[in-house]
Amino acid sequence: MEEEDYYVSGDSEEEEEEDYYSPDRDEESLDELENDDAVAPWNPSKTSSSKVITKESLLGAQREDLRRVMELLSVREHHARTLLIHYRWDVEKLIAVYVEKGKSCLFEAAGVTLVEILDPESSSAVMCIICMDDIPAKDVTKMDCGHSFCNNCWTEYFFVKINEGQSKRVRCMAYKCNAICDESVIRKLVNIRHPDLAQKFDRFLLESYIEDNKMVKWCPSVPHCGNAIRVENDEYCEVECSCGLQFCFSCLSETHSPCSCLIWELWTKKCRDESETVNWMTVHTKPCPNCHKPVEKNGGCNLVSCVCGQPFCWLCGGATGRDHTWSNIANHSCGRYKEDTEKDAERAKRDLYRYMHYHNRYKAHTDSFKQESCLKETIKEKVSSLEARDLNFRDFSWVTNGLYRLFRSRRALSYSYPFAFYMFGDELFKNEMTNGKREIKQHLFEDQQQQLESNVEKLSKFLEEPFHEYSEEQVMQIRMQVINLSVITDNLCKKMYECIENDLLGSLQFTIHTIAPYLSKGIEKAEELSVEWSTQAPYNDKCQKTADEFNDGVLEMERIQEGYLQCAF
Repeated sequence: MEEEDYYVSGDSEEEEEEDYYSPDRDEESLDELENDDAVAPWNPSKTSSSKVITKESLLGAQREDLRRVMELLSVREHHARTLLIHYRWDVEKLIAVYVEKGKSCLFEAAGVTLVEILDPESSSAVMCIICMDDIPAKDVTKMDCGHSFCNNCWTEYFFVKINEGQSKRVRCMAYKCNAICDESVIRKLVNIRHPDLAQKFDRFLLESYIEDNKMVKWCPSVPHCGNAIRVENDEYCEVECSCGLQFCFSCLSETHSPCSCLIWELWTKKCRDESETVNWMTVHTKPCPNCHKPVEKNGGCNLVSCVCGQPFCWLCGGATGRDHTWSNIANHSCGRYKEDTEKDAERAKRDLYRYMHYHNRYKAHTDSFKQESCLKETIKEKVSSLEARDLNFRDFSWVTNGLYRLFRSRRALSYSYPFAFYMFGDELFKNEMTNGKREIKQHLFEDQQQQLESNVEKLSKFLEEPFHEYSEEQVMQIRMQVINLSVITDNLCKKMYECIENDLLGSLQFTIHTIAPYLSKGIEKAEELSVEWSTQAPYNDKCQKTADEFNDGVLEMERIQEGYLQCAF
């Protein structure tokens, strides 16, 4: 799907809900409603809750958060960075801890020490307790915590930490000291002997803004677009990058609501591994001891033969002779205890049929979604044909609006089947509901699912009709049906999500099964972040150079992309 497939703008549909359901509504109300979902890029009245961080804005986004903390706590930049890394770049959480526990507790937890340190006299010598040499004071560095060591020992220590990838929060070398070393000191000492390692250190600090920030993640596009996405409020959401990829921000897989991330992970693994088929074959077949092909028993006799000619015992799978009497199998004995395989076989068969029921419907709707995606060009041709005719009305936005509503409803309906498979099965929620309660909730959910399915199919049918060839009166009837069904399906989707969030998952208090909310206007497209930042930092040019290298591939984006899948649709 292209990025405009899911985005509409206009006034809220909820205020007009009753009009859609009214059979005797007048023409004026329809004129107001048909543009309610007018096709246009997503452009909400308030600022978008997600932002695209491009390679040009990455450094600025990081420094903007640093500036906020520096101004709030009146600290230097490296202290602000240490605090933000400790709190995973969550400025709001940092502020909350500061208000609740105070500055001292905030600093202590993050390893920030604010102590006025007097510089040693230049003429004096200091003994470094690491190398035990007397070192001139000018060659000794004292950290904020008050511990001092010779520059050579500090530098070797920093080399090790940077090469180990632990340079984002380097602790003081002193025994049991939790203070974090000043990043400017690290950069200065390392740069003297190893400039490349100093740049690597800067890349680690830049990388921290995304790698350590739960509210910022790389776009999982393949090949990688170079963008990251920052969400403002909730990490359990679905977003679209400026490259057009839609994905779940929490797990970085394709959008999958109303399935939770865990349910979607289990479902994709089950589909990929065909685990139920394997389960059924495990119970129904046994491998031939000669050619190892699966063999199914089609009679009551426990002496079976493979197509390769090898006879073997069904009970234990061991090779035997060809003779079988009432008392024994020739040249074979596997003991008196016999496993009851009938119950296992019946259970495996039942589980397989249940899986096939949900998978077939999930697959049918995903296939329909892909087929209906091709309607976009057909719809454009139909609208062009209608515009060329001399009709009493010229606005055909209801056609495109209905198509986009069909896309959103079809996709929600498709993913509702994996959700139902786990919600009402024995794998995840077996002990959370009694059988009676589960049955009642399942019937309620399936009723909503069935209503949505029925109206989605009706909407699809009307949009596939050759209405551009119909008379003006017939076109008006189609128009009324499409507008009506568009709002009905939207409201049914809302009700299904409310049922899942409040009546099903909500009643179980399962935070790990949080789902992305349903949005009538489709998945929100992230806006590009634009941040202006100060140019007064002493090493800004070096940071900018590091940012350029970082975005030119120095960080090897392939390892970040590994395991991520592009949206299937």
